[in-house]
Amino acid sequence: MRVHIGGDHAAYELQRALVTHLQQSGHEVIDHGPLDYDAQDDYPVYVLRAAVAVAEDIGSRGIVLGGSGNGELIAANKVPGVRAAYASSPELAMLARQHNDAHVIAMGGRFVDVPTGLATADAFLATDFSGDERHARRLAMVTDFELDGDLPPLP
Repeated sequence: MRVHIGGDHAAYELQRALVTHLQQSGHEVIDHGPLDYDAQDDYPVYVLRAAVAVAEDIGSRGIVLGGSGNGELIAANKVPGVRAAYASSPELAMLARQHNDAHVIAMGGRFVDVPTGLATADAFLATDFSGDERHARRLAMVTDFELDGDLPPLP
């Protein structure tokens, strides 16, 4: 699978480990940076490039990384067509795929150690969307709102 990854200095060690691990696992990794450690870099520079690439590369997935993962999650979700979820564990990554058909996960390098990050990425990439009607219905409501701004009808 093609995986787009982008982050910042606060998750640099995790990002480097993920790139190596995912490549060794047979994935095609597109590293949007940073490629060198810079304590002053800004996550939107790299995270938005990774998220845009996922939106344009149908069938690919993305991983965005920062100190907490929160800013990176917000940035990725600003890209039309991207559904990003926070995942600090393999269980959260699986639920993001099964229930939310997330294309991107965000992790925080200050809160997720390297072994957990690798296991979380593996779970994310190995899990499919369940396709359950209730999950598909909910995602359709969110997509419709994203496209036309109409709120779902009240029950």
